[in-house]
Amino acid sequence: MNKFIILSFFLIVSCGYQPIYVNKNLTEKEYYKITLEGDENINKKIINSLSLKVNEFDNNLNSLSLKTSFEESVTSKNSKGQIESYKSQITLNLIISKKEKNILNKTFIEQFSYSNKDNKFELVNYQEEVKDNLINKIIEDVILHINLK
Repeated sequence: MNKFIILSFFLIVSCGYQPIYVNKNLTEKEYYKITLEGDENINKKIINSLSLKVNEFDNNLNSLSLKTSFEESVTSKNSKGQIESYKSQITLNLIISKKEKNILNKTFIEQFSYSNKDNKFELVNYQEEVKDNLINKIIEDVILHINLK
């Protein structure tokens, strides 16, 4: 068993394995212009989490456009017409362009279905928690996608 662990360690170290999140080039990125459309709260959380910066003095930099939307819909009702379940969905359209030419155009969609709660206060809190989790998942996807490019 010890030989297996030691062999695995040497194979991982020697093959150049490196966790994806170690190389956070995205947080060092500067953009000539950042355009935000859609849900303001989602856009703010994404920009703050990714630490994107604007440098208007260097027009050779890429431009970034984020278009976000949040939808919450009823997915099922019982025979009395009472809501039994919901679905929350966040869509992010990420466009990176340079001098009006698109370099990257990618759409990220995350959704989650959940049951209704009897206590409406708990339901609202749970919906906010679901929204935050979906935003964090989108941010992870963006980091992975850009770092792998």
